[in-house]
Amino acid sequence: MENRKTSQPAREISSLGRYFRIYAALWRNSVTRELSFKANFLMWIVVETLWFGLQLSFIGVLYLHTDHIGTWSKWQVVMLIGASHLIQQIFQAFFLINCTNLSELVRTGKLDFLLLLPVNTRFVVSLRQVDLGAFVNALSAVGVMIYAAHRLHLTPTLVQVFGFLLLCLAGVLIHYSLMFLLASVSFWTVRAQGIVWGYYNLFQIARMPDEAFRGLFKAFFTFAIPMLLVSNVPVRLLVNKFSASSLVTLLAMSVVCFALSELGWRASVRRYTSASS
Repeated sequence: MENRKTSQPAREISSLGRYFRIYAALWRNSVTRELSFKANFLMWIVVETLWFGLQLSFIGVLYLHTDHIGTWSKWQVVMLIGASHLIQQIFQAFFLINCTNLSELVRTGKLDFLLLLPVNTRFVVSLRQVDLGAFVNALSAVGVMIYAAHRLHLTPTLVQVFGFLLLCLAGVLIHYSLMFLLASVSFWTVRAQGIVWGYYNLFQIARMPDEAFRGLFKAFFTFAIPMLLVSNVPVRLLVNKFSASSLVTLLAMSVVCFALSELGWRASVRRYTSASS
């Protein structure tokens, strides 16, 4: 009996080590692929940087005509845009390509091979490729946030920084869960890229202060599609606008969204009969 108890943790550690080695191999493949297409790698960094700059320019123009959006000052909104860009780029680095490629795996029958692998299929489907350029773009977001904090004369504590990072991870989990759930529609419609990219375009809502919205629109993008929670809640913690209810709501929505995506994934896989049948 004692041997069984001691062997169970050992098996779990061995399993975690195995998945870590698999993920390390996926990273090596991604690096090799990016190095093979250096021009494309650099182009997307430039495109994302220009888009980020346009977002910041828009806020600059907006605040020529007002001093506040609700209770949000100019540099607080700049920090919000930086946080939103950071969360978006981290999501893009790990999950975007994989979520958009799910419908192609279903359409071409390549999912058959992944289902036969002796690993968790969702793990492989979700993490097969890594967008290394997104990490570079995430650094620019961090730089903007640091500059905005300087203009606001903010010196976040270690607890605030840790809480911010934790809430950002919750936001990434929400984006991943909802996009993966939408991508699972491909088991029924074959092509679901339009739905997935439609959700991706909604990321722009997360860049705006939640106080800019009212009524049904705000409720919908808080509880149905929690875009207004994803970046607003982490930044509120840094700029001392934080409330316990918003923290609980964000963490609860991240758990709910992941659970729904898992249910949708399992229902989709049960329906899947391979491309050749």
